[in-house]
Amino acid sequence: MGQRIWYDNISRDLLASGGLRALVAQGVRGVTTNPTIFEKAIGEGTHYDADIRALEAQGLSPEAMVRELMISDVRRAADILRPVFDASLAVDGYVSIEVAPDEAQDVDATVAEAKTLWSTIARPNVMIKIPATEAGYQAMREVLAQGINVNVTLIFSPQSYERVAAAYCAALEERLTRGLAIDRVASVASVFVSRVDTVVDAQLQERLRNAPAAEAKRLKSLLGHAGIANAQRIYQRYKDLFRGKDFARLRARGARPQWPLWASTSNKNPAYSATWYIDRLIAQDTINTVPPQTFQALLTHKPKALLEAEIAQSLAVHDGLRREGIDLPQILDTLLDEGLASFLRSYQALTARLAHKKGTLTI
Repeated sequence: MGQRIWYDNISRDLLASGGLRALVAQGVRGVTTNPTIFEKAIGEGTHYDADIRALEAQGLSPEAMVRELMISDVRRAADILRPVFDASLAVDGYVSIEVAPDEAQDVDATVAEAKTLWSTIARPNVMIKIPATEAGYQAMREVLAQGINVNVTLIFSPQSYERVAAAYCAALEERLTRGLAIDRVASVASVFVSRVDTVVDAQLQERLRNAPAAEAKRLKSLLGHAGIANAQRIYQRYKDLFRGKDFARLRARGARPQWPLWASTSNKNPAYSATWYIDRLIAQDTINTVPPQTFQALLTHKPKALLEAEIAQSLAVHDGLRREGIDLPQILDTLLDEGLASFLRSYQALTARLAHKKGTLTI
């Protein structure tokens, strides 16, 4: 159906037990990580204790230890996926790692962190995750122009997506101007989905409390569709930008489109099926990054490619939200700020937990 599945999880146990190799055998074509995933992986259990002891013996701070543990896991995952990367001629097989979330508003710090992660991990099938902030747009362009792969994360609005795509194309143009190759520069645009529904559905449910029957029917028809409709709208922009004549010259020089990646596709509302964000987001040249429970549900699910078929419905959803007075653009802007804050909290919690944990271990 033209879509890749990436696994939204990483842990030392998954790497050491052969679990990731098994997932690759089942069809997984990439891995994504973020501070929240690492907080759970490193903070729980005993799989990292030996490394923590060794790093503590070197006198590293908790922040430096977190960085070393993350880099170690990403490097091992990249090695496991390297055969996929090689066999696909660098189309598949990527592992993503995020710059420190406290640097999201600092261009120079983000660029420096991305360069350090890239050179330290030293794997061609790694992508550095940079959030789609004002500083991030400039940072991602500079990083991509240096030939570093980038996964642009925390994209919510179509306007943000367009700026991300423009930064990618500008970086490729800069490389051409400098006489550099562009055929191995890889990037994806991570569009978050279910978080949109979490906010919009809450507002719809509030209106449903006192709504008459006719209005209640309209409101219920919008539940669980805002995030999907927003992603479908972004996909249409992807097609306009990367399948049209404007990108044709870059494509002729070997450039690859910056595929949309659907992130936050786990079901956060038990009223929806476990694969609610699967079928409606399947389309050519896309990636769906799914957490463990969604992946397991997908294995027994017969998917249907509905994204293109439901474009008219997505337009109706946007119209319906406007009629109900729900300010989707404002919600999308707020979600970016909340996403940054969430990752920062996870990063700080991980650092604090590691500081506590290392103090309890005997060297």
